[in-house]
Amino acid sequence: MDKRIISEIWIYPVKSLGGIRVASSEVMIKGLRYDRRWMLIDKDGMFMTQREHPSMALFKTSVNEAGIAVHHSGDEIIIPFHTEGAVIRTSIWEDSVDVEIAGQEVSNWFSKKLGMECRLVSFPEKNPRPVDAAYSIRNEQVSLADGYPLLIIGQSSLDDLNRRMKTPLPMNRFRPNIVFTGGESFEEDEWKNFKAGDCRFAAVKPCARCALTTVNQDTAEKGIEPLATLASYRRKDNNVYFGQNVLTLQPGKIAVGDEIIFE
Repeated sequence: MDKRIISEIWIYPVKSLGGIRVASSEVMIKGLRYDRRWMLIDKDGMFMTQREHPSMALFKTSVNEAGIAVHHSGDEIIIPFHTEGAVIRTSIWEDSVDVEIAGQEVSNWFSKKLGMECRLVSFPEKNPRPVDAAYSIRNEQVSLADGYPLLIIGQSSLDDLNRRMKTPLPMNRFRPNIVFTGGESFEEDEWKNFKAGDCRFAAVKPCARCALTTVNQDTAEKGIEPLATLASYRRKDNNVYFGQNVLTLQPGKIAVGDEIIFE
């Protein structure tokens, strides 16, 4: 039988900024370590994403001993792993959460680069944010991701899409946490419980895609693809689906090369 093997692991420390491809990662209840534990909010306290601010794609990130390094136009700033700034209440979609302001220097740097007033906030691990109760199994929690701790996509699914496209697109348009090889295209739509590394997971809901997927992650230019092509064969209930949302049932560690085993 064709094996499913983890081929890529990605984290996105600051929501909607560039991702980091890693060889392995600790899997926590809220998602991969460092994944979407920070985000930018505007002067009105609204969370910011590439949907409205595509230039956020031009901020690239990396991890070092001091914290999360953010790079833009030859400049760099370090976001410390731990900050103890003022606590404020903010909203992310339908959820209201307590976050900490990450520091005025960092916020000023982002404001200057984006040309608008904004603040960087962090989401402490202890702070609650339950996933949608309709899909919760054991009162699972989520970080500052849109709704679920993890997103998994099969390479076969992207290959299927790209065969239908005039210009193939890279996987980074879809911002997955886990990519796997093997299996049929879009089989992850039907997955339930599975294991990888020393972790257990539950696939709970196909991922409805938005305009963020139309932003070129290298140039920040917006287009109509891949939503136009996906809508031709992946539309259901007025949404376009690509990828599967996943919960962590048993934390641990995963690595590229781990086999995915169904339970």
